[in-house]
Amino acid sequence: MLLKNSWQKWMGLFITILLLLFLLCSSIVYGYTDTTWKMAIDAFTDFNGTNEHIVIQSVRLPRALIASAIGASLAISGVLMQTLTKNPLASPDIFGVNAGAGLAVVTGVTVFGISNLQVFTWLSFLGAAIAAISIYLIGSMGRGGLTPMKLTLAGAAMTAMVASFTQGLLVSNEALLEQVLFWLAGSVSGRSLDNLVAVLPYLVAGWGLALIMSGKMNVLSMGEDVAKGLGLNIAFLKLVLGLAIILLAGGSVAVAGPIGFIGIVVPHLTRSIVGIDHRWLIPFSGLFGAVLLIAADVISRYILMPREVPVGVMTAIIGTPFFIYIARKGFSGR
Repeated sequence: MLLKNSWQKWMGLFITILLLLFLLCSSIVYGYTDTTWKMAIDAFTDFNGTNEHIVIQSVRLPRALIASAIGASLAISGVLMQTLTKNPLASPDIFGVNAGAGLAVVTGVTVFGISNLQVFTWLSFLGAAIAAISIYLIGSMGRGGLTPMKLTLAGAAMTAMVASFTQGLLVSNEALLEQVLFWLAGSVSGRSLDNLVAVLPYLVAGWGLALIMSGKMNVLSMGEDVAKGLGLNIAFLKLVLGLAIILLAGGSVAVAGPIGFIGIVVPHLTRSIVGIDHRWLIPFSGLFGAVLLIAADVISRYILMPREVPVGVMTAIIGTPFFIYIARKGFSGR
């Protein structure tokens, strides 16, 4: 269903926001600890110190907010990468950006014993930046220069190599193996608001850069030759978009680990609903990403109750068939 005019898109935006708010509330109410909607309201209006109220305030509320912020960030970074590389398979997890950020954090924990949240964040940004630059350089080598296929292969190779290094570091430090493996699977469980507050300024900066550059991204999507003819500074635009991708992907990994497939599924789904205008595509993708990750997180609580499945496993279940479909059909959504 394609929303064709601005009125339909504004209505769609409003409905999506309502859906997001409903899922945020559902994430606060539902889980292993039996709570009700009334308990959730009382926890914020008439807190009495019971276990249920503590769980709602200190566990589920941060979890819901983190899932919404991370889902939005991963989805928007996927839009930016697909536009920048003109590759329908581009996303932070497929191209190894998430894996690079994850390796940097694991290196900090296992080798240097770092536990500071701010340091985690900067390590994550550094790893994401190194991975992104490496993939871009590798994909540009050889005859024909940079192509979508070469970028995909470079990203797959980088992801495999980084994953091997990460596993090697974990094997060398078995004391942290279980804890870090759960984080590497991608999870918003057990995170506090402090984790989100530490990276929120960077995520907001990434969202802002994406929205500010949305009009120029429409021009870039017509082709670099056309964009140059219209006076667009392509080098500057690529630099800004690259910075936004690093902020969004690196910040997300620092909080929740390398959650996959949000960045590839959501942009294509959004294009089928609002079209290719990035002024609409970016905000809708952010909302849809938040909706998808919160929904996946709520479902993950009930799969193996009383134990939880990491939300990254749920997004992989959802995203893998979609990825195969895109790879087989070459669908670009453009």
